[in-house]
Amino acid sequence: MWEMLQAIVLGTIQGLTEFLPISSSAHLRIYPELFGWGDPGAAFTAVIQIGTELAVLIYFREDILRIASTWLRSLVRPELRGHLDARMGWFIIVGSLPIVVLGIALKDVIENDFRSLWIIGTTLIVGGLILGVADRLGSNEKKIKQITLRDAVLMGVAQAMALIPGVSRSGATLSMGRALGYEREAATRYAFLLAIPAVVGAGLFELKEIPNGENTYGWGPTAVATVVSFVVGYAAIAWLLRYVSTRSYTPFVLYRVVLGVSTLVLVGTGVLIA
Repeated sequence: MWEMLQAIVLGTIQGLTEFLPISSSAHLRIYPELFGWGDPGAAFTAVIQIGTELAVLIYFREDILRIASTWLRSLVRPELRGHLDARMGWFIIVGSLPIVVLGIALKDVIENDFRSLWIIGTTLIVGGLILGVADRLGSNEKKIKQITLRDAVLMGVAQAMALIPGVSRSGATLSMGRALGYEREAATRYAFLLAIPAVVGAGLFELKEIPNGENTYGWGPTAVATVVSFVVGYAAIAWLLRYVSTRSYTPFVLYRVVLGVSTLVLVGTGVLIA
């Protein structure tokens, strides 16, 4: 029962933080340590993210079905290949390649060395400052229909940096999107769509690791956390899209810096174990 309660808390944290540019993987590493629960493990973190991506699939179901349908039909109908949805299908595929390649190549490093709280605290601060600068200096000239292959690749490379906990998948993609001149809502929507193949793929890839001893939780708590992350994550998507249409990312930047500094101080004073 105690593990189930922990799973509910961790699923809630995942759902609240996955789509905000504050790094869900960092939160799932820091807060369990604060609570005295220890590191839940890289596999647990990856698998419960499937819940939040299911929320994305449902929330953007019309966009996803339209893009998938147009892309598939464009393979046999040349006249559709210039359509935005057909191009978007290719952009998501190409933009997902960097995180797939690096994720496989650096699997052991990601699951061990990168989970150090020293690294996480530092990346929270650095990533937050980059997001703040990109948001302040970036223009609002480009809409999502203006996305190009170059921009899709650059945002894909930025997303791959989120293999380091604390960077934030959405934060890195949004930073690059804003730096390239995309309006906040356009950058946010593309970040959501671009994350689907990477997150779902990583979660399915790590499923086999759940029964292993490196993970704190077994199948039951992992399933509970995944369901909770779906419910909370669905609500978070709607809120974030409304928020970014009129406001800046400044509150997230400040939160990242405060959390990063606090983490480094707690590790440095021995309150938390890196």
